[in-house]
Amino acid sequence: MSVPVTGADYLVRAAVQKLESLRAAGMTHLPKPPAVVSSVIPVVQAAPVAPSETMPKKSSAPSEKPIPSGPAAALAEIQKRVAACTRCAELASTRTQTVFGAGNPQARLVFLGEAPGADEDRQGEPFVGRAGKLLTDIIEKGMGLKRSDVYICNILRCRPPGNRNPLPVEAANCREYLDAQLAIIQPEFICCLGSIAAHNLLGETTPIGKLRGRFLDYQGIKVLCTYHPAYVLRNPPAKKQVWEDIQILMAEMGLEVPNKKG
Repeated sequence: MSVPVTGADYLVRAAVQKLESLRAAGMTHLPKPPAVVSSVIPVVQAAPVAPSETMPKKSSAPSEKPIPSGPAAALAEIQKRVAACTRCAELASTRTQTVFGAGNPQARLVFLGEAPGADEDRQGEPFVGRAGKLLTDIIEKGMGLKRSDVYICNILRCRPPGNRNPLPVEAANCREYLDAQLAIIQPEFICCLGSIAAHNLLGETTPIGKLRGRFLDYQGIKVLCTYHPAYVLRNPPAKKQVWEDIQILMAEMGLEVPNKKG
């Protein structure tokens, strides 16, 4: 079992992962942040009050609210930041809402897609359209799990206009949030759905057809790549290959294959 960590630990881990990804991309220096000028509000001392028997005693407990802890609370804090994010001006101005992620905050398995579509943008949850229904069938009918057992998210948390592919700068802007999600959830496995998810997570350029069917490593997490459900809907013969990949994943997870037909 994973050792419990605090909300501060999650942010530190996400920051380290962000720095590692920037270094891998060739960046060696970070820009100096602009100076922030803040006004100081003078503190006015209240006049002392004479002791009275009717005055309530001061509580010895601290008045500060406790810092949220645990994966669910930590994810909720990151989700608030995502909802207010405007790093990608075009996406922020055209989205209905952000699509953060959904599922078990302590999942063994994370499914990673590319970006929200029209249905996801409308409902605020990943994989809820036709491709989402197929993914749910893979999870529940194929793997014998519940959708709520896994965690589902995307490379982007905003819908690109016209469902175009994410731009590299957009993926880079959103990477901090993905790193934080993975640091909080600490999954054992990631299933990349499609080439965009695989290439952005792993820094790969190899075609998805050559990445699939085997495990790759991402910071100690076992990663299996397969075709995106939307691709399968357009190319039904690919369903057989996806099912082969899912069976490889299930075997590594120690799950029994409930349906040999796929």
